[in-house]
Amino acid sequence: MSDLNGPTRDTPTRAPARPLPYIVAAILLAAAILLPLMPQLYSYDQPRWGGMPFFYWYQLLWVPISAALSGIAYWLVTSEDRRRRVAARAPGAPGAGGGRAPSSGRATRDRGERR
Repeated sequence: MSDLNGPTRDTPTRAPARPLPYIVAAILLAAAILLPLMPQLYSYDQPRWGGMPFFYWYQLLWVPISAALSGIAYWLVTSEDRRRRVAARAPGAPGAGGGRAPSSGRATRDRGERR
């Protein structure tokens, strides 16, 4: 029987995670959720902006801020996931298989080999 050098069920698809990107993403998302939910921070009439009281424009200001923080958190998590996938496929990575996976996704025998 030949050694196929392809991925198996036990081949990891991702390398170990670094916790820092996930922690930073969690802090960014927590700030985007919790700060607008604390009315003691913005229950004031002054300063007014364009005739609008502070408590209105403060909440409206959090819409683009939350979108930006969510986008940054998404970028952090996806770039870390991409790094982990590349590290798992590296030739020297533990459990990487040492070779390329078959293109069809199924294990195939070498040409001309008989059992």
